[in-house]
Amino acid sequence: MVKNSFISVFSQKKKEESPGSVEFQVFRFTNKIRRLTSHLKLHKKDFLSQRGLRKILGKRQRLLAYLSKKNRVRYKELIGQLNIRETKTR
Repeated sequence: MVKNSFISVFSQKKKEESPGSVEFQVFRFTNKIRRLTSHLKLHKKDFLSQRGLRKILGKRQRLLAYLSKKNRVRYKELIGQLNIRETKTR
């Protein structure tokens, strides 16, 4: 499963980081998003899971916006590692 491969790569690279760091939280949300997306491909009418997915997407988007304002280099590195698109700027 995709989840296990991401955990092993991330945990080997940054063992000293705490679970409260922005990078770790974005990583966890990304794993949840990928898991929910694969679930919703099978269960198209699971509206509660769709709502949960939208909430998690919003949380991740806010964390990424915070990280891009505080440290642009860490932000670019993180989105490169997780293979996610850069958020649109206003």
